Order: sequence, then C-alpha cells, then structure tokens
Amino acid sequence: MSIPTRKLGQLEVSAQGLGCMGMSQSYGAGDETESIATIHQALDLGVSLLDTSNVYGSDGANETLVGTAIADRRDEVVLATKFGIVFTDGRQDARGDADYVRSCCEASLRRLGVDHIDLYYQHRVDPATPVEETWGALAELVSAGKVRYLGISEASAATIRRAHAVHPVTALQSEWSLWSREIETEAVPACRELGIGIVPFSPLGRGFLTGAVTSTADLAADDMRRNLPRFAEGNIEKNALIVAALRVLADRKGVTAGQLALAWVQHQGSDVVPIPGTKRRTYLEENVAALDVALSAEELAAIESIAGPDAVAGDRYPAAFMHLING
Repeated sequence: MSIPTRKLGQLEVSAQGLGCMGMSQSYGAGDETESIATIHQALDLGVSLLDTSNVYGSDGANETLVGTAIADRRDEVVLATKFGIVFTDGRQDARGDADYVRSCCEASLRRLGVDHIDLYYQHRVDPATPVEETWGALAELVSAGKVRYLGISEASAATIRRAHAVHPVTALQSEWSLWSREIETEAVPACRELGIGIVPFSPLGRGFLTGAVTSTADLAADDMRRNLPRFAEGNIEKNALIVAALRVLADRKGVTAGQLALAWVQHQGSDVVPIPGTKRRTYLEENVAALDVALSAEELAAIESIAGPDAVAGDRYPAAFMHLING
C-alpha cells in the first residue's frame, strides 16, 4: 500500500507517522511480539516515520524494541528519536548541555542498532542551558553524519527562533489535537514563517477522543492517564460530552470518532504529520484509514463549534510536568 507523503522542512515522510511510546510505557502492559508486528504492519502500509525516545520505557527499552523491529528494514524508515528529559526525585526536568547531547546520541545509536538517526529532537528545553549551546552540539552531530535532521519538542516560538538561528529546525513536535490547541497561537505561525514542519503527538487526545475511555475505571492500574487532570473526576465527565458530540458527526459521516479527530489534525496543513500512537495492528489500520477522510469547510466548522480552543476541562499534565511545556 502507498500512502501520501508530506514534507517536514526538507525531509519527506509519510503523511502519518507511528508513535511507539505506548509499546513500552504509560498505557498498560506491553506486548513485544504484537508491538513488533504493529511496526512491521505500519511499514507494509507505507508509514515511514517511526517515533521513539531515549526515555520511553526502562533503560531505553522502546528504542531497543524499535531497533529490533527495523533491523532488516532500515531503508524503509525515517527514524525519529529524542533526548533531553531527565527525572529528579520524581520530577520531570531537562538537560541540554553539550556533553549530555553527545552522550545521549551515542547511547541511542547503540540501542537502535543504527549508524545514524534521521530526525533527532530536543525533547524538552533545558531552562538552565542556553538553547544555542544545545543546538551547537546538535549541529556537530549533523556534521559528523550521526544525525540527518533536527527537531525540537514543546518549545515556545521564541526558543524555536533561537534554535533555528543556530541550525535549521526541521520539525516541531508538540501535542496538538482537538483538545490541545495551545500551539496554534504562536508556535504554529512561527514554524510556518520559518518553513518548519509540525508533528503533533497525541492527536487522539491520549485515546480519549476515540471514545474508548469514559472513566478512569476503563484504565489499567498503572496507566499514566490516571494521573492526568483531564481524566480526573469532574473533568472527564465534561470532556466526555465533547466526544459524544463528535461521535454524532462521525456516525453521520460513516467514520469512527477517532478517525474524525485524526482527520481534523491532518486537515490543519500540508506541513502537519501527526504521529498517533498504538501498540496494536487493529488500531493502526483504523488510524491510517483516517488519511482518506475528507472534511468539508462545513464539517470543519461543525467540529470547531464542538471542540474549540477553550472547550476542554483540565490541564494537560500535573503541575510537576507543566513547567517544561512551551519552554
């Protein structure tokens, strides 16, 4: 199967990627066999962009998993990974000093079993290290052939501009969906001015926009969503009303609520490449099918009336994680 491609800066990728985080953490027990089969199915369907990080899973387990899956199919993959998140006494922090950047890259190359990374993201901006230092080290990795293109995640428009002045930013990866709209105000316009692609993670609202989750009782005991404010009692009931209204539109169109939400993201521009995450082939195929969902101006307006920028109840993360957002 062949699916459309889009450009992130100068990097051509499939119009939809695959987020691999959930295969190793956050959303209940993993299944390595099914996860690898899901990655192989993604490649068979024409999905080329695979997204991981050095902090997904214990000791870089997700990078190891992805590396195993692509070992004999490397030439089919645009491989994206990240560095920069560290944890201190349960608090999420960031590091971006030059030595750390170099050591992270070497460790990721080993775990992935590759000689280069196609798209290397600064996962979070380190408030204690000038972004110019971080990006100077990243530029050296590009010159050395260890990395092809550079990206940044959850960064402010001002930081994106500073990074881009050191070395071209190929992509901004930030949360963007019908229930996370913050980047539309400043970050997206800055990216479009500079020719930077946009890679929305959690385009299905961490699965909530599919309608599969209606209460925390639907979640495994170790599911990270139990700790997210939008899934907390009082907020989840309000947010479920949004999904119910979206489902009416989806039923009318003959698609799932998740496909409608994913199609909305894909309609935000030809420079937008969402990376819905899944660890199961069934959901992968449903997500890829959303590429064929065309939305009219009237349908987009109807969706906007239900899920506008201020419609969702609750913050994206607990307070201990919010300090690195829009860094």
